[in-house]
Amino acid sequence: MAQSEQIESGESLYNLYRRGMELLEDGDFAEAAIPLREAARQAPEKSSVREALGRALFRSRHYAEAAAEFEAVVETHPVNDYAHFCLGRALSKTGETKRARHHLALASNLRPERRDYRRYREQLAAARPPSSGAEAQP
Repeated sequence: MAQSEQIESGESLYNLYRRGMELLEDGDFAEAAIPLREAARQAPEKSSVREALGRALFRSRHYAEAAAEFEAVVETHPVNDYAHFCLGRALSKTGETKRARHHLALASNLRPERRDYRRYREQLAAARPPSSGAEAQP
């Protein structure tokens, strides 16, 4: 059993978050999601935990789950440019192009100096919408 899978009963929110962040920074994205999921379960109102879990899920290619985490963050912090950016990226990976464009535009407008936000917004805007009006599937 991997170290991160061993969630001790009653382990503190801080320790779970710290361990998850260390694994995330080390590039162990799937492993990072384990303590971060428990931290989010313990404190669903903590946007820093939800954002970190979203990052871990995105990087381990669980795009729909990542989008749900970033969506929770933007619901409580509507001016969090990074959460809007990440939500837009996750939605684009699930084929929800229209919603992705909206969140990438918000992120870009909140922080116009961020070239990476603009680049992803422009890339998605340049993508041809499907002729039927339905969302493109991955």
